[in-house]
Formats: sequence, C-alpha cells, structure tokens
Amino acid sequence: MVERPEGEPGAERDDAPEGMADDLLDQPLPEGVRRRVVALTAESFGALTVAELPPPLRQYARFTPTRRAKFAGNAMAAALESDPVFRQRIAGKLRESQPELAEALEHGTPPAAADPLDVAAAAYVLRPEGWVKLVASAGEEAQRARAERAGEEAERELARLREELAQARGEARTEADRVRADLEAARKENESLQRKLRSALSDIKRGEAAVRKAEAAVAEAREKAVAERTAADSEVRRLRARIAEAESALETSRRSAREGRSVEDMRLRLLLDTVLDAAQGLRRELALPPATARPADTVDAVAPGRMTPKDIATRALSETDPALLDQLLALPQAHLVVDGYNVTKTGYPTMPLEKQRLRLLGGLAVLAAQTGAEMTCVFDGAELAAPVLLAPPRGVRVLFSKPGVTADELIRQLVRAEPPGRPVVVVSTDREVADGVAKAGARPVASALLLKRLART
Repeated sequence: MVERPEGEPGAERDDAPEGMADDLLDQPLPEGVRRRVVALTAESFGALTVAELPPPLRQYARFTPTRRAKFAGNAMAAALESDPVFRQRIAGKLRESQPELAEALEHGTPPAAADPLDVAAAAYVLRPEGWVKLVASAGEEAQRARAERAGEEAERELARLREELAQARGEARTEADRVRADLEAARKENESLQRKLRSALSDIKRGEAAVRKAEAAVAEAREKAVAERTAADSEVRRLRARIAEAESALETSRRSAREGRSVEDMRLRLLLDTVLDAAQGLRRELALPPATARPADTVDAVAPGRMTPKDIATRALSETDPALLDQLLALPQAHLVVDGYNVTKTGYPTMPLEKQRLRLLGGLAVLAAQTGAEMTCVFDGAELAAPVLLAPPRGVRVLFSKPGVTADELIRQLVRAEPPGRPVVVVSTDREVADGVAKAGARPVASALLLKRLART
C-alpha cells in the first residue's frame, strides 16, 4: 500500500474498515435519518480545524450548529457520502460524544430504548457491519410511524365530519320548520297587502291627475326660466372672456418686464462683481505698492544694486499640471463647468454609473470647499428612463440634460449664459466641446487634469 502524508485526502481512506465500501445504500437516505445525520455533523463540525474540513465546507467553520444545518445541510451530506476521510473524522467526534451508542453499534447490538432515527444516523456515520440494514429499518420504522399517524388523523377527521353532518342535519330540520312558519305568516301578510294595494291604486289615479296638471304649469315656468338663464349665462361668459384676455395680457407684460429686468440686472451685477474682484485680486497678487514713480525714473541708466530682467526666474505651467487648474480657479468669480460622464469614463469607466456620479461629486465638493469657486456638473440625461434621485453636495450644482438635448449642448448653453469677461473653465476631453466653449470665451481643460487635481484632495 502506498504511504500518504497525514491529513492528505485519501490518507485515512486506506485504513477504512473492511466491508465499508461493499455496504452501499440502494435507495436514497430516508429524510428523517438524513436530518439527524446533518444535525449530528453540524454539532461535531465545530470540533474540527479548518484544515481538517473539506474545501467546500470551510466557509461555514464559524457558523453556529443551527446555521450550519440550515445553510450547509446539503454540502455536509454530500461530503459525508463522498469524502471517507471527513466521515471518519466526524465518526471520531461521535465516538467521543456518544461512546455507549458507538460501542453498541460496533458490537452489532444497538440499544433497544434508543430512537431508531438516532441509531440509523450514528450507523450511517460510523459504518459498522450491517449499517445499511439499520438505516433501511429506521426508514421503514419512520414510514410506518407516519402511516399510523396519518391513519389516526384520518379517523379523527372522519369522526369530526360525522359530528358536523349530524349537527348540520339537525340545523336543517330546525331551519325547515322555521321557514314553513315564516311562509305561512308571509301568506297572511300578502293578503293584507293586496287589500291595501287596491286602495292605494285608487288614490294614485286621483293623484296622477293632479300631478299632470301641476307638471304642465311647472313645465311652462321652467321654459321661461331656462330662456332667461341662457341669456344671462351668455352675457357672463362674454364678460369673463374679456376679463381673462385682459388679465393674461397684463400678466404677460409684467412677466416680460420682470424677467428682462432681472436677467439683465443679474448679468450686469455679476460682471461688475467679477471686474471688481479681478482688480482687487490682481492688486493683491502683484502686491502693488503705492505709486511712487517719478519722471526721472524713466531715464535709461544703470543704477547700483538693481536686478536686471535676466535675474528674474519664471516658470511656465504644463497643460497637465494640476497647479494650472488651481490658478484658474483662483481667479475672481471663477465658474467651473464639468462634463460629468466624460470625466468619470476617463478616470473610472468600470464602475456603475451611479457610483461614478457619487465619486465625482464627492471630489468636486471638496474642491469647491478648498477654492470657493462656483461649480456645475453636467450629466447626459437623454437616455434616463426615470429622474435620478440625487442630493447634490454642498457647493456643487448638478444638472441633467432634457430628452433630446445632449450634455454637450447644455454645457454650451451654460457658457453662453455667462456675461463676457467672467472666467469660465470647462472640463472635457471632447474636442468638439472644447472648441465650442473656447469660441464662446471659456477656458477648456482636459478631464485628466481635473482627475489629477482631485487625486490630491
């Protein structure tokens, strides 16, 4: 026999008791015995190390016995049947927990007072000589018990139905007697009602004659009232139509004046704030001293101790340097417009669209808090089946394009809405978008530049 290292699959299979491979069930394991086997395995499961468990069962190592039996029952039953090493380890734990039952089964004398299902489950795991007969007899015993219980329940149900039938018959006789009494009373009442009906018919005929006379007078008065009401309604409708036209014209003129004035005031005020902030920012950035220049200072000469232009070092920023975006957003009243999906599909295209949006908006919120610039993020909403439920973060305006309008067109509308002179920065790798916004006066930058800047936050 070839030697195998300890713990390797098949190491204990060679030492299995003789005859175990020859005793096989010729039918499925009875359900009652299977449940007891799964419960027994779940109890002994926790005493094994992870290395001693078959790979499919290692994920259930930290489960409680109840949860193991619920979620890993089929896997444990399959492992017991197909993995002799695992079954022998469970059998060893069973011998430790129930030594008397295990010893009795190995001697071929199962306890008479023990539950047949427990005996069959232990025999299935221990596999002593004749274990197949024990399992089969336990299944037959469970089947006979179920048949006896079903027979008893059927007899009880039959007795109950007989009692209900006798009760229903008694109630039916009582109900028939009551119906006959009610029928006789109804017959007498019917005769009385017929007499009263003949008297009422005579009164009705006299009343009908009086009603016909009254109806003729009412019809005449009604026709006159209808004619007067029709004329009044016509006049009221005419007056209401004229009033509605006048109110509509007045409201239209007011709205036009109000909208025109508010839009122009807003654009003018925003442009004025931009110019003032730009002037103040330029003064602060250049650190301009008070004007002390004099005409004599304009004469070309060399003064002792002065620096020449060659001594001043300058540095140009690359188009991919995040510092370039910081300088643009530091301009007064700067407005950053972001082509949302263009940025997310450049930086993290494998994520779902919802997570792409949340990641980008989270980075923009931090950038807005750091720079104080106005930020608008535009997403393409043409193919959305329903509105997106999204709470925009603080400092970031989130817009979706309407059906039939692309996000590129919405970005161009946002740029055209800004007054000339305001610094507007558009983030998009789309060449058509970049060229279009550049013609409108905005500064286009690549999506990679924004992604690098957000990576530093």
